[in-house]
Amino acid sequence: MKKVLLTALVAMSFIFTGCFEDDDTPIIIEEVTYNITNESTTGEEDTYETIVKAGGIALDETWTADNIYVLTSKVVVQEGVTLTIEPGTIIKGRAGTGSLSTALIIARGGKIMAQGTASNPIIFTAEVDNIEPGQTAGTNLDETNSGLWGGVIVLGKATCSFKNDVTQLQIEGIPADDTFGLYGAVDDVFTDDDNSGVLEYVSIRHGGTLIGEGNEINGLTLGGVGSGTTISNIEIVGNVDDGIEFFGGTVNVSNVLIWAQGDDALDIDQAYSGTIDNAVVVLGDNSDHGLEIDGPEGTIEGQFTLQNVTLIGNTNTDNGEYADFRSLAMGTTTNIYAYGFKDSSDVELDNDGVATNYNNGKLTFGTWEIVLPTGVSDVASIFANKAETVTVTGFGDTASAVTEGNQTLGATTSSLSWTYANDVAGLGF
Repeated sequence: MKKVLLTALVAMSFIFTGCFEDDDTPIIIEEVTYNITNESTTGEEDTYETIVKAGGIALDETWTADNIYVLTSKVVVQEGVTLTIEPGTIIKGRAGTGSLSTALIIARGGKIMAQGTASNPIIFTAEVDNIEPGQTAGTNLDETNSGLWGGVIVLGKATCSFKNDVTQLQIEGIPADDTFGLYGAVDDVFTDDDNSGVLEYVSIRHGGTLIGEGNEINGLTLGGVGSGTTISNIEIVGNVDDGIEFFGGTVNVSNVLIWAQGDDALDIDQAYSGTIDNAVVVLGDNSDHGLEIDGPEGTIEGQFTLQNVTLIGNTNTDNGEYADFRSLAMGTTTNIYAYGFKDSSDVELDNDGVATNYNNGKLTFGTWEIVLPTGVSDVASIFANKAETVTVTGFGDTASAVTEGNQTLGATTSSLSWTYANDVAGLGF
């Protein structure tokens, strides 16, 4: 039993820099101390502060695990600034849509050092989540609670392929007049080894609030993020839009679990050219694709590598596809294990452009193992060419049918045993 007593409230505001337009919100710091008595243990009082943040972070700072941080609008780590987040820290996003949407944004040239551990992950969640310091989960939300805040956005300077070969662009989910949303080249020069910091053992839950019609924030958005950035052991739970979306860039990402996203789990765009290694996707009742892969939008080409992936389907969702390769997708997808999908689910070449890239060897498929859904007798029939005029041969030839539990491909799931999803969904990692 916990007794909560409000003991102090301090509100201050400062720091307003030229990075922001006049309608951007300055930092607001609101410190609230709660005295908590846990009668089931020692009976001693534990205190923590709730620190409310909004607007720009213009000086280096550290967020600590003995506090809870609440984002009340877009909080932006500005160029040249480093935000350090200690293991076990909990960050909560306040509800709000449109211009009031909440998100943590690492602007191009800024840096985040969020290095959690397996036992003390860094957790981003909704303000209504009743999780408290020292905990890894609350009790009042589950994977079906989504769109309760925004998400995490990291922006960098690495190569992206944009329409009309422009060299920088505004990231999806941030209004066009907010200049801190730019990603891509600086002075027309891309920096592929750009370093936006570290994200390790980070869980992002219940996000994806609506910015505008058909425009939600992803759980984790990576725009032009460079290979100098470290991203490993990431979990996304219950996001309205995509789990992780890659807009160009060269960053490598490993050990990922995405559960019950509303749209696509792993979404690649604008000639992303890094490697995604060891990922588990668990579709929810509202999920669309496990994988949605697009290619370059301009003349710059780039090829991704996606390997060691386990896709877990859901027969309750209206969509629930394995993968959709679209536009001019280029790259390699290999060592994939999939099970639990509907008999109508497919791996699709969506149009003539991607089918042509397949024929030209720019899009390749290594080994796949699929547990056949009831009613499907031929694994090759799951691989569908939907191009209007371009025919392909051999699409699906590298896939084989297996029985569940006898697979030799897919993710090393033990690497993801630390996740909230593993604990509450009974994944058995």
